[in-house]
Amino acid sequence: MIPCIFNLGTGEIIIILVVVLLLFGAKRIPELARGMGKGIRAFRQGMNDVTDELNRPGDGKES
Repeated sequence: MIPCIFNLGTGEIIIILVVVLLLFGAKRIPELARGMGKGIRAFRQGMNDVTDELNRPGDGKES
């Protein structure tokens, strides 16, 4: 048995993928994945911007 995320087995993952395929259709799945990838990329960029802002040394003025 292959260990999977959220303790799901291979059978459960196959059932979930079939349901997603039936709900959205084969043409929409690549569009959804592309949009999800863009969203994740934007989220990571935002997190990196916040981290850079917090780690930036101050300009010598304290409030």
